[in-house]
Amino acid sequence: MTDGFEAADATAAADRLTPRAREIVAAARELLEESGPAVLTMRTIADRLGIKAPSLYKHFPDKHAVEVELTAQMLEESAAALEAAESRTPGSLEALAGAYRTYALAHPHLYCLATERPLPRTLLPAGLEDRAALPLLRACGGDRDLARATWAFAHGMVVLEIHGRFPEDADLDAAWKRGVRALHP
Repeated sequence: MTDGFEAADATAAADRLTPRAREIVAAARELLEESGPAVLTMRTIADRLGIKAPSLYKHFPDKHAVEVELTAQMLEESAAALEAAESRTPGSLEALAGAYRTYALAHPHLYCLATERPLPRTLLPAGLEDRAALPLLRACGGDRDLARATWAFAHGMVVLEIHGRFPEDADLDAAWKRGVRALHP
């Protein structure tokens, strides 16, 4: 099942990956989305594809390289989500926060894989990190510190929600609105 974000990702991946490498990453993503990062091994990816694990190494040197590609997918897809929100409602921090939250909650394992460890900046496609940040930076009037603080708020809220850290009766929509207003009065 797609949510509309995969189309942009497929085009970008086609430019940098062979067809077989795309199949490998797709299998890795299916495993990740279904069961989380603990099951993501070269052996489980190969099993999903019906091949032997050594065949994967012709396309990726190791599991980390597959994870880097998954991180690139997350950045490309979340950038597309933010760009779409920005296009619909230019300058709206609430719209950007909503799009960010919606994307992360729709792909919790991918989101966590990509954001809960150091970002492999030097291994990502050139300009991708900047593209993912630009809608927020524009909404913050070019103020990088404010954009970083806003992202930290959004990331923290999403991670806490993904990990079930809020009480069941918490009004998270209200908390998001309050947080955005606190940072952008």
